[in-house]
Amino acid sequence: MPINRKINLAQTDEEIQNCYPVMVELRPHISADEFLTQVKRQMNESNFKLVYLNDEGVKAVGGFRVSEWLSGGKYLEIEDLAAKDGERSKGYGGTLFDWIVEYAKREKCEQIKLVSHVKRFAAHRFYL
Repeated sequence: MPINRKINLAQTDEEIQNCYPVMVELRPHISADEFLTQVKRQMNESNFKLVYLNDEGVKAVGGFRVSEWLSGGKYLEIEDLAAKDGERSKGYGGTLFDWIVEYAKREKCEQIKLVSHVKRFAAHRFYL
């Protein structure tokens, strides 16, 4: 990974807002104001994490949470993973995905689950 690629969890309002231009490509129904409010609510209520890859600007974002089920133990669920339009096929999505997998290992998750709409064929190819 080139040295200028930095991956961080978004924690401040500014960091969350900086993720919006990439996330809106995946979730176009959410306005910028709604995005900030919803992300903060999900962080507080359901342990949602918003992570971003910065390489002279936000190039990819991911949304996930760690939870636990009686039936399967601790797991990490990836709800969102997107690379900025015009920046795809440059390794940003894969680098961010690998970081999330390592996060799951550090958290001692037994499984990683992926949420993806059945019509998102390009996304399915990425994960395979």
